[in-house]
Amino acid sequence: MESVLLSARCTANTATVFWNKPENATADTVYEVSLDGGHSVHTNRTHYTFTELIPNTEYCVTVYSIGSIHICTLPARRRIYVTEEPYNAVGDGKTLNTAALQQAFTDCGPNDEVYFPAGIYLTGALDLHSCMSVCLEKDAVLQGSSDPTDYLPRIWSRFEGTEQECYRSLLNAGHLDHTAGANCENILLYGKGTISGGGHVLAERMIDIERENLREYLAQNAALVATCENDRTIPGRVRGRLINLSNCSRIRITGLTLQNGAAWNVHMIYCDDIVTDHCTLRSGGIWNGDGWDPDSSTNCTLFATEFETEDDSVAIKSGKNPEGNAINRPTKHICVFDCHSNGGHGICIGSEMSGGVADVQIWDCDIAASSNGIEIKGTPKRGGYVRNVTVRDCTFPRLLIHSVPYNDDGIPAPEQPYFEDFHFERLHLTGQKQEHGTVASVAPIEIDGFTAPGHKIKNVLLSDCVLPPNAKLLLSRYDALTISNLHTEEDQDASRYSTTL
Repeated sequence: MESVLLSARCTANTATVFWNKPENATADTVYEVSLDGGHSVHTNRTHYTFTELIPNTEYCVTVYSIGSIHICTLPARRRIYVTEEPYNAVGDGKTLNTAALQQAFTDCGPNDEVYFPAGIYLTGALDLHSCMSVCLEKDAVLQGSSDPTDYLPRIWSRFEGTEQECYRSLLNAGHLDHTAGANCENILLYGKGTISGGGHVLAERMIDIERENLREYLAQNAALVATCENDRTIPGRVRGRLINLSNCSRIRITGLTLQNGAAWNVHMIYCDDIVTDHCTLRSGGIWNGDGWDPDSSTNCTLFATEFETEDDSVAIKSGKNPEGNAINRPTKHICVFDCHSNGGHGICIGSEMSGGVADVQIWDCDIAASSNGIEIKGTPKRGGYVRNVTVRDCTFPRLLIHSVPYNDDGIPAPEQPYFEDFHFERLHLTGQKQEHGTVASVAPIEIDGFTAPGHKIKNVLLSDCVLPPNAKLLLSRYDALTISNLHTEEDQDASRYSTTL
């Protein structure tokens, strides 16, 4: 039997099992799953959730042709109701509950869970700690305020590849330390409720305050500012995120709607073993509003999630030159599958990838409603590498692997980036870019490497991909590009195009 990673995550009453897609599987593969050898269920997804289980009970889950895994549901936990004594939080959307909610979080032990019944609980920044659980019931909203002072004092964080002081995020876990491993672990955030940030209003207020703080610096560095995306880029780097995980391990976020962070929604820095599943991530109208960003992190898994973001739905990062080169903590072993988009830029690697990115697997995603689809990007200054990326059975507007000119400030790395060893199989590339309610035709494939000798994009395999009729490919600065069975939507049963370039 082929060796395939099989994993599971549990609550007290549910068990979600998920597995890597086997190499010989296709979009039509159906998997048979059973619990303790009982009645089998069938699914064409690479995950399945069992419900109505008994707390603190061992089970064996078998995915036939994949393997078996022994699991244990979590014990039933004592619920800490935030609305009851001694906390008395008020879910009216107006009362600021920061102190009460923070006390509930602090009091939460390993056998407890903080519980939010229906209501809108206005709050500033909150700190999580190891071995705790937070449950938001349906119609419960943890609502971040739009006042920047509610996110003070600032903490050491990382944004767009550079470590610096930032406003605290709505939820904060761990303490940033690029020289060390995890200092916060075993947190579960779950339920059917919503975690919502201060959004556009909070973001712009933070930017305005920081622009005034940096007024003299920005005036003295006009040339640097000119290299940025816009005049908000540098002051905007102090914004907190919706959920900030620093040096964390074994974190699961499941079932929730996560929306309207002042910047990115879920940002994991120097983390390991982060699972996000069955969530909805939104950041419409928020400049630079990414969805899910593993940053110099390992073994991060995202699945069964819906995106409606203003910027990248997924952005896989590892730091920015020269700091990212020096810290040298790569992002690796990332899996993204069964995700869907309704806006945003798509699934991206970079542009901050100076610490390196390796072993990214993406499958069974429909990201057609996006502007860029699947994109691997970096500036020539970046250094670092992106290698061993496999994408299968997905729909995108286009595939981009290219050098980009934006977000280009910083001291150049000693070498330009290395982009190599990419495998794309059974992709449907529509050639229709969707952005802000408009649709435009674009080249479905663009490959454009770096200019320095030895830094062309290397070892790319495109197999069994479907393109729109009369599609034009933009190909330059590559080495060893293999195309196998490339065809259009109109001639799927006709002869197919294959070549090695």
